[in-house]
Amino acid sequence: MRTFSKLAFAALLIGLAAPAFAQGASSGSITVEQPWSRATPNGAKTGAVYMTIDNKSGTADTLTAASSDVADKVQVHEMKVENGIMQMREVTGGLAVPAGGSVALKPGGYHVMLIGLKKPLTTGEKFPLTLTFAKAGKISVTVAVQAMGASNAGGAMGGMSNMGGSMGGSMNKDNSGGNMGKMEMK
Repeated sequence: MRTFSKLAFAALLIGLAAPAFAQGASSGSITVEQPWSRATPNGAKTGAVYMTIDNKSGTADTLTAASSDVADKVQVHEMKVENGIMQMREVTGGLAVPAGGSVALKPGGYHVMLIGLKKPLTTGEKFPLTLTFAKAGKISVTVAVQAMGASNAGGAMGGMSNMGGSMGGSMNKDNSGGNMGKMEMK
């Protein structure tokens, strides 16, 4: 009987902890999963938020805006390589979320850009972010801040082998040693 009580207690704890770990939110057909950010150094004026947005409906939706008290301005951005140059720019017209599909906002791709940070983002803290969708409306999420260099919501630094050397070195396009060039913000 004691073993059963311990198992029941453990199951209860897991059930209570799971929603806190996920930190996601939903509004009808749109679900936002594991919103997270990296810690920023003192003096940094920008940060980024990553997550997965799932659309369970049969109708496409669009992420049109975002806001947060931690920054003066919040925009949806995309990073991509064009003509050998890494470019980052605001997504004009919003970010499409296909019907029955999902969009991953992750390092090196789509992300929510925090511009004019009011204070550094610190490992372990959480902050609110509101996403506005054309059809689903506003969805508020809690963003968990991971360590600097984290590459996923769990804070692990996987994928560093694709960086092409030291943090100060050049980035490689295809791991072959070829220089990817410079980065531009538009």
